[in-house]
Amino acid sequence: MTDQYTFADPSKLYSDITTKAQSQDGPGLDADLSSKADLGEDTYRGLGRLVGRKALITGGDSGIGGATAIAFAREGADVAISYLPEEEEDAQRIAGLITAAGQKALTIPGDLTDPVYCRELVAQAVEGLGGLDILVNNGGKQQTRDSLDEITDEQFDETFKTNVYAMFWITKAALPHLKPGASIINTSSIQAYSPSETLVDYASTKATINTFSKALSQQLAPKGIRVNVVAPGPIWTPLQTAGGQPTEALPTFGEDTPLGRPGQPAELAPAFVFLASAESSYVIGETLHVNGGMPTP
Repeated sequence: MTDQYTFADPSKLYSDITTKAQSQDGPGLDADLSSKADLGEDTYRGLGRLVGRKALITGGDSGIGGATAIAFAREGADVAISYLPEEEEDAQRIAGLITAAGQKALTIPGDLTDPVYCRELVAQAVEGLGGLDILVNNGGKQQTRDSLDEITDEQFDETFKTNVYAMFWITKAALPHLKPGASIINTSSIQAYSPSETLVDYASTKATINTFSKALSQQLAPKGIRVNVVAPGPIWTPLQTAGGQPTEALPTFGEDTPLGRPGQPAELAPAFVFLASAESSYVIGETLHVNGGMPTP
């Protein structure tokens, strides 16, 4: 594919990327994927849709967040990314691609389960970028468990803190810095609509993100700040190999979608660009599904 505007059969795209059975410790790294995900490094072409904007993306070192960071930079935005310290290798690669696009890159490592870090993250992003126009709450935790008995209190707590509490802490800290025209984009999932029996805690957080976002969108719309959601389907990222899916299920990951394949992070980035740009000025409280055709309510 030459770029994201090239005419192509979506069912035939990315046939060279195989979701092999692989297991990674910790949060997982793009650098260690046996079959690399496409983040749009070689294909995303910007058209100046975010010139002068300043964006903060959590989980911006890899996967969907990494692809979004690349796209934002190529559209003209300066970008700060949040990530775990052990993801430094991936983060530096994304920062290099942001810089190569001629934009400012900030790397701010830390743990989203820590409210102090979440608030300092916003302060550092605002100071380093000279303001904030776009907030993407994308960082997440997903661990598959066969039964409720296997979900420990610690896992349940960490999943909600990473996926929901951090969104609350960061958004609340960012609001004083957001002016009319700003955009908040939260990352949900097909799991909010069609939950897997092995992802009870994760799916619950994604449903919470949907409702939080819709309520907040009503509150902030009169202030000229738009809140929207992107809900991915099965996307090939390090999250899947680091306990997000059973290892033995990875070779057939995404085959149950109408397109018959998993999505790539590069296919998510344009959705975030649209919701961040002025093109979506009348889009508020919306959930944009990027899931290969999986039906949603």
